[in-house]
Amino acid sequence: METISKSAPEKPVRRFKITSIEVLCAILLIAILGQSWLQQVFDVPALRTGSTVFVAVCVQALPFLVLGVLISGAIAAFVPARVLEKVLPRRAGAAVGVAGLAGVALPGCECASVPVARRLIGQGVAPAAALTFLLAAPAVNPVVLVATAVAFPGNPEMVFARFAGSLATAMVMGWLWAKWGKLDWIAERALRRMPDVRHGSRWKTFAETARADLVEAGGFLVLGAMIAAAMNVLVPAKWFGVLGEQIVLGVLVMAVLAVVLALCSEADAFVAASLTAMPLLPKLVFLVVGPAIDVKLFALQTGTFGKAFALRFAPVTFVVALSCAVVSGVLILGGGA
Repeated sequence: METISKSAPEKPVRRFKITSIEVLCAILLIAILGQSWLQQVFDVPALRTGSTVFVAVCVQALPFLVLGVLISGAIAAFVPARVLEKVLPRRAGAAVGVAGLAGVALPGCECASVPVARRLIGQGVAPAAALTFLLAAPAVNPVVLVATAVAFPGNPEMVFARFAGSLATAMVMGWLWAKWGKLDWIAERALRRMPDVRHGSRWKTFAETARADLVEAGGFLVLGAMIAAAMNVLVPAKWFGVLGEQIVLGVLVMAVLAVVLALCSEADAFVAASLTAMPLLPKLVFLVVGPAIDVKLFALQTGTFGKAFALRFAPVTFVVALSCAVVSGVLILGGGA
């Protein structure tokens, strides 16, 4: 009689995946161990200035960034999209105004606002209201406004100008969509109903959302701080002086810079404040345009709502944000000199 030998089930092979957290820890460890050597290598006046600007921007912005991603994670886990659906009026024009003001009460970074807007559309909220919330939430929430006040302690009017310009941008875009937007521009997958977070997985969703937003937004913060430091060291101060004298050119350059840098809205005020030679109006344009449209937002909108939507929505948003920033700057800052 044959005996059948049962082989033990094979254990799944665990593959070690290197994430950005491991890379960051390795860099910090190398920096600590080689601190004395790094001090000798970077003991150059220009590098000392650049490192000071880099550290100052990161240290000032990091608390607001952490607070922002914690709030964003809490909204994703504990605030169902149907809450906004219930409070929004059925008429699209009125819903746009309420959605814009809801951005003050429900803060979140621009990366997190894209899936929230998709969830709202999937649950039957008017697209105009959902898109208004998408633009308002990362730009007019208390975390961003407090961060702006800290970054510009001697210019409190910058907070009011940023709030007015950003809220106007969100509402104008919402009203434009309500009048001329077409639902078939949005990809079909974005219109599907998304399931609510299950009760037992809320804390897991909170932790995962906050961690993912922190890693992603933290990377953009470090990149922005590095660019700000490089600009303070490598770009002659007289160049910024020229941009300050040519106010139209300065506004356009800062608007394009906001799109390219793609900074987190909780940290961009500190980068703008570090450009001391620039007048207030171009800095305001930088702060209003960045949270409304940048390269990462364009990529997120393309992947979430479709290419047809992003190719129409992004250019119009850029023009509207630039116009609203200039108008609010002239009215509140008096030209921003």
